[in-house]
Amino acid sequence: MTRQEATRAQRIPLNRDRVLRAAVALADATGIDALSMRRLAQELDVVPMALYKHVANKEELLDGMADAVVGEIDPPAADPDWRRVVRGRILSARRVLLRHPWAVRVIESRTAPTPAVLAYLDSMAGSFRDGGLSADLTHHVMHAMGSRLLGFSQELFDTSGPSGPPDPGPAAHYPNIAELAATAAHDGGSTVGGGCDDQFEFEFALDLLLDGFENLRRRGWTSARKV
Repeated sequence: MTRQEATRAQRIPLNRDRVLRAAVALADATGIDALSMRRLAQELDVVPMALYKHVANKEELLDGMADAVVGEIDPPAADPDWRRVVRGRILSARRVLLRHPWAVRVIESRTAPTPAVLAYLDSMAGSFRDGGLSADLTHHVMHAMGSRLLGFSQELFDTSGPSGPPDPGPAAHYPNIAELAATAAHDGGSTVGGGCDDQFEFEFALDLLLDGFENLRRRGWTSARKV
């Protein structure tokens, strides 16, 4: 930051929004583990105590950062097809989280949903209800979707590692897994398994779920009937 930029920044009154935006930018640049109240104060060129007028502590700062990120998700589109509305919103959430890779950890670490997360989930439930899904079916849909509603999914285990032909030892013991691994589309940055295409796998599962929910809606499914 130049001297002129620093002087101009000092003239901008410190408020909660500015603190949160600076914290998000700092986490984007250095990672969430490097974020501290002292480091953030240095970025804003203020004394650390000045931050506590706007966030009570580090946990409240993280809550606010989660809300700031969720606030970047696109609003629901005006579309009569509820599946397109939900799909578009979820893929927007995924793009947001890819811009802020630390945010998944922060969202998962919250002991309770933050206000923006609650508002987003409430809006998503409203999209299902507007699409004709009953309150009963929507309840189960929200459970089935889980973290996918926010654009990410939790894998069973981390299979990341060196790409290439499977080790002949494990392949002999687990031939079906080895066969599947050999068919994986290449994605060097995959988080869903060595070689897997993250975006394809996410959209594949998302589309299966949405089509399945629509099928249940058409059948008039209820949890009482369980058919």
